[in-house]
Amino acid sequence: MACTAKQVVSATGLVSLLGCSLAWAQPAPQDQGGTPVQPVGQRPPPQEAAAPEVQSIPDIGGVLTPRGQLVLEPEFQYSHSSVNRLTFRGVEILSTLQIGVLTAEDIDRDTLGAALTGRLGVTDRLELELRLPYLYREDRANISIEEPESFELDNKQTGNDLGDIEVAAHYQLNRGLDGAPFFVGNLRYKSTTGQGPFDVDRDANGLEEELATGSGFHAIEPSLTVLFPSAPAVYFANLGYQFHLEDDVNEPVGENEIQKVDPGDAVRLSFGMAYSINPKTSFTLGYKNDFIGETETTFVDPNTGASVDQNTRTLNVGSLLLGWSYQFNQDAALNLNLELGVTDDAPDAMLTLRAPFGMNVF
Repeated sequence: MACTAKQVVSATGLVSLLGCSLAWAQPAPQDQGGTPVQPVGQRPPPQEAAAPEVQSIPDIGGVLTPRGQLVLEPEFQYSHSSVNRLTFRGVEILSTLQIGVLTAEDIDRDTLGAALTGRLGVTDRLELELRLPYLYREDRANISIEEPESFELDNKQTGNDLGDIEVAAHYQLNRGLDGAPFFVGNLRYKSTTGQGPFDVDRDANGLEEELATGSGFHAIEPSLTVLFPSAPAVYFANLGYQFHLEDDVNEPVGENEIQKVDPGDAVRLSFGMAYSINPKTSFTLGYKNDFIGETETTFVDPNTGASVDQNTRTLNVGSLLLGWSYQFNQDAALNLNLELGVTDDAPDAMLTLRAPFGMNVF
């Protein structure tokens, strides 16, 4: 049975197998007596495998978009995360007798995003990509403090602006001879076009009055993607390292000044399987995990000039990936992807809808 796999992979790292054409092998030739005819001569040279026609792998890597084809992909995304925490600061004498302060926090974060991604096949093994995002963020916090005189604090913050524009290149490294997997090298750059955390307005106490829509720091991410077609499925895996470049901020925040920030780098991995249900419909199962290092920040006292370095904790962001895809025709598809957070640092849920469509430009 032979199969040609055609995929579209989402910006969250989901691979969706869009089509699989099956051709059953013909029976071996026989002579007039019914005895199978044995092949003679030398073994034919290794045949180059038909590469999976990957239209896009924005995050986890790679592309096999045909030369001269332009793929435009509008995207809509919704993300939600919440924190419900009960904290006691004080002394517990008995399980029913506590002396101190009891604080209850209920924080909800919602993000709506729209983006347009363009991918151009320069050659059959090289693709260039450009992504233009726009974000709307809303945080709602309710903090209750139980003291002799208890009180509640409600706070709501929003922010909307252009996000960080990204450019990327994907190159197929090998031709997949004799059933070998395909290796795709990727290089991605994230700009600082979004409104960073040190670009937003702050009050006299240094608290943000609006939410950032960008990271505020340049990032470069090389990665390697492995694709292994096994009809009617395609297995995928990606390993990358995201470098965040440090920057001199020199911004006053409250009574101190932030001089320099070195964001933590991240190790990123993902793996999974895309399975074709029929020539038009497919689903994806996968997992991805980002291990983000400590961020080092240098604070300076403007009165004395003394500086101190502080490090944040590391982050472990892991999500289960679920995807569905429907191929309308050769040039248009619809992809729906869901990420479910499985670690404390991951968003609770992220839903992404994409509708890629292609056209020939040269």
